[in-house]
Amino acid sequence: MIEYIKGEIAELTPALAVIDTGGVGYALNISLNTYSAIQGKKEVKLLVHEALVAGGRDDSYTLYGFATKQERGLYRLLISVSGVGANTARMILSSLTPTELCNVIAGGDEKILKTVKGIGLRTAQRIIVDLKDKIVQSGVADELKVNSSASTSTINSAVKDEAVSALTMLGFSPAPSAKVVNAILSESPDMAVEQVVKLALKQIK
Repeated sequence: MIEYIKGEIAELTPALAVIDTGGVGYALNISLNTYSAIQGKKEVKLLVHEALVAGGRDDSYTLYGFATKQERGLYRLLISVSGVGANTARMILSSLTPTELCNVIAGGDEKILKTVKGIGLRTAQRIIVDLKDKIVQSGVADELKVNSSASTSTINSAVKDEAVSALTMLGFSPAPSAKVVNAILSESPDMAVEQVVKLALKQIK
């Protein structure tokens, strides 16, 4: 089992990080929270969750990377809930910070969870019921450390392209993604790419 991967960032998008360690490039699926935490760094250490994708003879491992133990802990709690898959859990952690998610679960705020793509009322309620006590018992809620520093980015066509690319990798169609991203950037041209994607996740139908 891989606990973590440490090395230089060879490639980075809001949805994927390729870490070069020992001459091998490891592709890890990441959330926007992790992207924000490692953006601009040369060398990083990402905690790993391995997911086995069953495909008969073509079984394969998908790696998910996290900047903190708390986020990985929340991810593992989320995928333990019936109806919440790996990508849905990542999308939740791209829409909400770990602290926000803990507050939403602790406060029973199903309306906020429903704003995440793929989360209906029943799934939102199940997440709250299943995890309300677990986030306290696991210590995740107590150990959270919030990075309040806002990342800055020079807005240009590259930001739009990167945001649309990230949304496409998360399962959205390029055309509606581009439409929403354009609308967001027209109102807030100085917005960082991860913030654009977060807003877009709440607006795309």
